[in-house]
Amino acid sequence: MSRDSLNEEAVSEAGLLAIYLPMHTATRLASELIPKLKKLNPEAHFCCYGLYAPMNADYLRLLGVETILGGEFEEGLVHLAERVGAGERRRDGRQEEPTISMARLDFEVPDRSGMLALEKYAHLVMPGDGYRIVGSTEASRGCKHLCRHCPIVPVYNGIFRIVSREVVLEDVKRQVQAGAQHISFGDPDFFNGIRHAAEIIEAFHGSFPKVTYDVTIKIEHLKKYESHLSRLKETGCLFVISAVESVDDAVLGYLDKGHTREDFLHVVRTFREIGLTLHPTFVSFTPWTTLEGYLDLLNLVAMRGLLENVAPIQLGIRLLIPKGSRILELEEIQRIVDEFDAKSLTYPWRNPDPRVDALGEGVQEIAAVAHQRGESRRATFERIWQAAHVAAGQIAPKIAEKTGEGTPGPFLSEPWYCCAEPTTAQLISIGGSKPKQKAIAATVESYF
Repeated sequence: MSRDSLNEEAVSEAGLLAIYLPMHTATRLASELIPKLKKLNPEAHFCCYGLYAPMNADYLRLLGVETILGGEFEEGLVHLAERVGAGERRRDGRQEEPTISMARLDFEVPDRSGMLALEKYAHLVMPGDGYRIVGSTEASRGCKHLCRHCPIVPVYNGIFRIVSREVVLEDVKRQVQAGAQHISFGDPDFFNGIRHAAEIIEAFHGSFPKVTYDVTIKIEHLKKYESHLSRLKETGCLFVISAVESVDDAVLGYLDKGHTREDFLHVVRTFREIGLTLHPTFVSFTPWTTLEGYLDLLNLVAMRGLLENVAPIQLGIRLLIPKGSRILELEEIQRIVDEFDAKSLTYPWRNPDPRVDALGEGVQEIAAVAHQRGESRRATFERIWQAAHVAAGQIAPKIAEKTGEGTPGPFLSEPWYCCAEPTTAQLISIGGSKPKQKAIAATVESYF
């Protein structure tokens, strides 16, 4: 919907309308879109499927959604489509398919023929060398780990599933034939199944030696499987995304991330030695964030030469607490959260220091404006640096001599992050109302 207008004729004629909810942003947008779809076709069967569907089942049902599918949803979705196509409809309103399925499915190669051309989606920016067309695939789904803030955990609860090598390679092949020059692996953690991952990258590089790729891997796994990192670089990996979240050991403990500040710094040093690029992501604003801690994060990013590797919006991401989040297990969180807000699909919270919340909104606005203007990461970082020091009542020191040897490297034109509010532009694109909060940078619209 951020790439194409709504086909009202197709909607009005459909017997089944199924909406994919892989992330918070999509779910918020869907809540604005569903009433519009209902007006166009009140008789259709409405289904929401994907990671965020079961987490928000109660609210979605209030909007008129009849079927909710999460986890390994494909089998249930096919069954539902067959039932609706045959004219079946339960009179008691209960859904026949399991809300969350962990069935081991025999995956088929994705059919992307109905999608827009690849070049309509996010592209890879190559500073000084134009851009590359990007495709997307996944070699695994779910995750072994139980990080408290992660939206995957309430659905998969430590389970992960692999997609067969043959399916992955055929999917990549078709996208390369359609013009893809770079593939973004959407696995929550590419190294969850290290043997499978190693086989995938060898086969990938052997079949598509001129095609580059990127992957997402936990700091914990980057350290544990350090011996595999050189092979990533040799097989065409341009960068690795890693959810660092915080550089404060206490906060990392609350989030149950499985790594420490020193682990992160160790990985940074290792990547520099190998010549591989690390793109850290952060949840910069949490209930435990202090102004001093935020300045420490900025200083570390600058001093370690990561300034060009961090998308500015990552310095403004605020912790979202959806239903089912393991972070609600913490007594500290239970004491500070407000009642669940169905509109935002989260439990609202406030930092004990109002200056921190105000700074967070300011950083989001700086990042959003910079993204719209195409401003450099360095220039944006300098404005965030200034804003943070002003909030702390300090005079900002110069950072030019502290930026290390970081130089602009390749990055996706729309920095992906799953736990973010929709932007004003996204809401307007589906005919929704403007959000009350500040607009923030756009999310990648993955090609699947």
